[in-house]
Amino acid sequence: MARIVIIGGHGKIALQLAALLAETSHQVTSVFRNPDHLAEVAATGAHPVVADIERLDTGGLARLLAGHDAVVFSAGAGGGDPERTYAVDRDAAIRTVDAAGQAGARRFVMVSYFGAGPQHGVPESDSFYPYAQAKAAADAYLRATDLDWTVLGPSRLTAEPATGRIAVAGSEPQKGTVSRGNVAQVVAACLADRSTIGRTLEFNDGPVPIPEALRAD
Repeated sequence: MARIVIIGGHGKIALQLAALLAETSHQVTSVFRNPDHLAEVAATGAHPVVADIERLDTGGLARLLAGHDAVVFSAGAGGGDPERTYAVDRDAAIRTVDAAGQAGARRFVMVSYFGAGPQHGVPESDSFYPYAQAKAAADAYLRATDLDWTVLGPSRLTAEPATGRIAVAGSEPQKGTVSRGNVAQVVAACLADRSTIGRTLEFNDGPVPIPEALRAD
């Protein structure tokens, strides 16, 4: 049993993840901004905590993470406002990484996206550019730490039912689609599999059972 905190706990992936982890007897804390979502988050079996990571400094975040073994960063500004995108997806993510180190929460899973990185190829004129830049910076910052990190790059998200099967991208990655339920299962599997530490895993829905696909990369 691990003590796991999910940042961005009201997200569609996070809600499914919290339920999966709670079902397997982990102690789950879900952090989210809007108090109106408290009942929905609590229904997953997680302990709900209302906090605005955009406004918390590193010390405040460290207090939030204290007592946990693992952090899953699945928060996002949701696009639309470049300033807020940088504030949440880059700056708050980086502060959360620093806070995890301070709090001793050494396992850190970052939910990013397929194709993230300095060579993302998104033009500045594209509304997606701030998000691409923010995620590239946050992912790189995490990789440079001594935390037990994993960066996950799911492809385009769908609302299809989870299949428990994926395809991990190889040397010539091809973007496809992946259900949010499968992403939640991948996060849970990574937390249980230390061989995923220090790896960036991009994936689509596919034919291979998730635990096997993570081992096979």
